[in-house]
Amino acid sequence: MGSTQNTNATPLVVMAGNPNTGKTSLFNHLSGQRSRVGNYPGVTVERKSTSLQLGEIQVELVDLPGCYSLTARSPEEQIAVNTVAGGVRQANPNLVVVVVDATQLIRNLYLLTQLLELQVPCVVALNMIDEMGPQSPDPAVIQQVFGVPCVPTNGRTGQGIQSLKDAIVTALDAGPTPVPEIPYPPALQADIDAVIPSLPPSWRDTEARGRALALWALNSVDGTDELLDIDAELREAVETRATAAAAAQRDIDTEAISARYIWLDEQQEVLCSSAPARSRTESVDSVLLHPVYGFASFLLVMLVIFQALFAGADPLIGLVETAFSWMSEHAIAILPASILTDLFTEGILAGVGSVVVFLPQILLLFLFIGLMEDSGYMSRAAFLMDRIMRAIGLHGRAFVPMMSGFACAVPAIMATRTMERRRDRYLTMMVIPLMSCSARLPVYTLVIATLFPPSNLFGLVPVQGLLMVGMYLFGTIIALVATAVLGRTVLKGQHIPLLMELPPYRMPTFGLVLRRMWERSRLFLSEAGGVILVCTIILWGLLSFPGTTPPPDGATQEEVATWQQTSLEQSYGGQLGKAIEPAIRPLGLDWKIGVGIIGAFAAREVFVSTMGLVYGVGDAADEESMSLREHMTAEVHTDGSPVYTPLAGLSLMVFFALACQCVSTLAVVKRETHGYRWPVFMFVYMTLLAWMASFVVYQGGMLLGLG
Repeated sequence: MGSTQNTNATPLVVMAGNPNTGKTSLFNHLSGQRSRVGNYPGVTVERKSTSLQLGEIQVELVDLPGCYSLTARSPEEQIAVNTVAGGVRQANPNLVVVVVDATQLIRNLYLLTQLLELQVPCVVALNMIDEMGPQSPDPAVIQQVFGVPCVPTNGRTGQGIQSLKDAIVTALDAGPTPVPEIPYPPALQADIDAVIPSLPPSWRDTEARGRALALWALNSVDGTDELLDIDAELREAVETRATAAAAAQRDIDTEAISARYIWLDEQQEVLCSSAPARSRTESVDSVLLHPVYGFASFLLVMLVIFQALFAGADPLIGLVETAFSWMSEHAIAILPASILTDLFTEGILAGVGSVVVFLPQILLLFLFIGLMEDSGYMSRAAFLMDRIMRAIGLHGRAFVPMMSGFACAVPAIMATRTMERRRDRYLTMMVIPLMSCSARLPVYTLVIATLFPPSNLFGLVPVQGLLMVGMYLFGTIIALVATAVLGRTVLKGQHIPLLMELPPYRMPTFGLVLRRMWERSRLFLSEAGGVILVCTIILWGLLSFPGTTPPPDGATQEEVATWQQTSLEQSYGGQLGKAIEPAIRPLGLDWKIGVGIIGAFAAREVFVSTMGLVYGVGDAADEESMSLREHMTAEVHTDGSPVYTPLAGLSLMVFFALACQCVSTLAVVKRETHGYRWPVFMFVYMTLLAWMASFVVYQGGMLLGLG
């Protein structure tokens, strides 16, 4: 955190602020970028940067992770403090744009006081002024008290963006900003004076900056921090003062925080009353955060969402199935009979089409998740779940990445960087893949739609939607149980109370929600065109070779079907499925499902495309085209009993709900934990858990006569 100046020709402008202040929205308006915007902490987990032209000046604009203060113990706060204060090998910024939530003024100004103590040039963006209306703080008063420019903005509409750009240009040429004169207690002043000589020389180029960095070290450096590039001499000096303070029954952190807030509270001009929107928010929260009504509301929301996935998407799914069937029929009619034609129709179209058919449901799922994020309900879900998380050794903040795991485990695991302790991050990583991600949705949909016809329980509750909610709740409950077990065995640690801001409810910005929905769905399609396509071609080869001698012309349909079944069983893919069949037979699954499970290790969605290949290859002589669901419904054993029963389908869904069949997830865990130990542990424990749970479901159901 030296005072190395930014010697580059391009000035460095950094955007900083508390979580959920609309900082990324302003960044997008300023730069034209399309960074993800969410209404809960933890969206920005890495710094984003872009070039920005401001008149005749070009600057590098950086969007930092949200942080409440410069006390740096978590990775996101360390990124922030290194960027705004200058790291050991990082130059100081030319300017910091501090984004302040007008509805939570004093708490947001706390970060500004820390930056000014470090003598960092600042501009204040007073955001969310629309929510305060006429009660919005006066920017001129804030500018007078703190001595820095203050511009009112609205991140949702872009109001004030041009004024903010002008203020940035002006501030880049301005002189040093004033340092707040905060009266710290004498004992804390003595601690600061004792630590200053141990600071690196580059940290104390001015007296004010040296004192601010000494106080930062006293608040940040301890035996459990994960900070890098901290000299041993500085650590020793901080430890000495912390030990002496503890002996005197003093808390250095509390003294520093209290002194700043006392000073801020004395600035009566910048105080403002609560906006009416806060009162409406509190009225709604009295229901949605209630210990009973809150959980009931959450379950009702989930039921509505997942029933909508069936009711709203099923017609579109039928259209996609018809389209791929039409393409396959016409390709067979137009193209000459050859192995390449078989590859195109039985491999590419049948395989990829079996996955793309679920795109309408993926779109709807991402739409609903986006609405929950943008409206502020996602934060309520995290707060609501804190009551459960406390009992298992975590806090509600862990539920934010866990909820994100409903969309995809990879960004959800990256979002654990917002958590302060390494133990909490690793524990959350280990259970996020148990949350039912969108990649499992095609498997759930295939099984439920095939084996559980539309009906209503008690004439009211739709069974298909209830089953879908049940699978998502099942994964969530198992994730919580796994957290409790791992948190008391492999990853022991103490509970830390949850500190999370609950933003006011806001009308979702539908343009952003739709754009985010399409971006996530585009990633799904690109995977279908990339990983799934490659896997499909490989699996088609495994299921097609080595070929067997076809029956002579004029063979009966029964002889052709027997040849097809024999050829499929003797293929390389069939042999692999037969090899693992003894392990999955107790789960009610046959070797064809085994082939699908093998393919699903590349990506869970590949299971559906693999099953499409199995039945596309095995039934190529069918005169009438059948969908995958129809094939599975018609599949019978030699004794005429159905292969796919509701109990077998439930067992299969339980296995997929718990098994770690995603190479991308394992790869990101390896990157985040810097080794192979934790991804290997994750794969082993989840696979064993999936097998045991599926075994209990199937064998227990058989004992109860449900088979």
